[in-house]
Amino acid sequence: MKPSPFFRTSGRVLAALAFSFVAACSDNTNPDDGNPDAGTGTPDSGTPTTPLYAFVAQVSADSASTSYVILTDKVDHTEPLSLANATEINGRALGSGIEKAGALFVSSSGSAVVTRYNVTADNKLEKAGEVSFAGKGLTTIGEYQNQFQFASDTKAYYFDGRTAQVVVWNPKDMSVTNTIPLPGMTIDGTVLSFASNPIRVGTKVLMPLAWRPAAGIGITKKAGIVVLDTATDTAQIATDDRCGYVRDGVVGSDGQVYLATEAYGAAVKRTAQANPDVPEPCLLKFDPQTATFDAAFYKSLGALTNGSATGSLLQGPTGTGYLRVLDETTYTVVEGTHPRVIASAVAWKWWKLDLKADMTAAALVDTLPASTGSSFLFHAGDRTLFTEFTNSSSTTNFRELTDQSGKLVATHSGLSFSFLQLR
Repeated sequence: MKPSPFFRTSGRVLAALAFSFVAACSDNTNPDDGNPDAGTGTPDSGTPTTPLYAFVAQVSADSASTSYVILTDKVDHTEPLSLANATEINGRALGSGIEKAGALFVSSSGSAVVTRYNVTADNKLEKAGEVSFAGKGLTTIGEYQNQFQFASDTKAYYFDGRTAQVVVWNPKDMSVTNTIPLPGMTIDGTVLSFASNPIRVGTKVLMPLAWRPAAGIGITKKAGIVVLDTATDTAQIATDDRCGYVRDGVVGSDGQVYLATEAYGAAVKRTAQANPDVPEPCLLKFDPQTATFDAAFYKSLGALTNGSATGSLLQGPTGTGYLRVLDETTYTVVEGTHPRVIASAVAWKWWKLDLKADMTAAALVDTLPASTGSSFLFHAGDRTLFTEFTNSSSTTNFRELTDQSGKLVATHSGLSFSFLQLR
């Protein structure tokens, strides 16, 4: 594929793409409010109005990671996206921002700095300031794009697990304005993981939490969620002790939030079925207005899918969600296999679940191909894309979820944890 004219030249040509890295369900050891014109401002008559998208790819080789910000004027590509002329960032980079606002905020595992890039008239990225979170105790930034949440063009949030706080910052003048402590988020002897797809309900950001033991293989029997109110900059944490690794959630037509064990948690249980200390994957219900779990609601995920290993819940059409179900007719679980390898297998099918109080079963969506268990959702206009990591986690595919076809729309070398429509 010829490099797109929208790419920005990097200082280094990629020398090696082969590496071994299991990416599903990476742990964090550590929709805007509907304003399409927030950010750098509504384009004037001299600014191009054609779409522009940023794919961020992380490539690892020789135990080091380099990321590449690829700009392109379309989502659909018949050839792999080229990394050769992309903007190069050291470490694991995340790109975040408000959709169609003309700005990309890039952070990296290499430091606690966030750099703002504005899109120029000739479709390049131009540095427009930076802000450091080091003064709040951070030394690095990770793990997922959506740990950055934007309330407006002047107020944004970063959820940090290592320091147990939310950093409040101004993306317009690139300054830190406040912090919100989250002391109840830390559990001794565990590693914390944030949701890859947090939930927005009105002015509230709901960030599910998951924990696993710091040593050995397992999951901690506790569900948690941070409820951040962007109107008051206050936050509270609610917990539930009935199951664990509840890291995915969607909003039902009843306005309630349904939370499920993620695919990694399901894989852990699949390898330790007889161990009563490993909780079964479950579905819980949470009221975002009262910030409480419904004590009367509990569903075994396996019971909804004929007893199969089931984990992760992704937003479907209104009032529905997609469960991920391991297809053991195409993938054999061998004793001793690490749960992350199982969660990364391209063997997790899609089952649709109607979110209602009397739900009894999910239904297979046979038009969607099996893919990796841990998927990230990204929006491009009215389209929803999901990712899968393939080729020993050296390639990321973007597939169509909107029409339930699973059509391959784009692919690139490396892992992708960030995608944003810039214009």
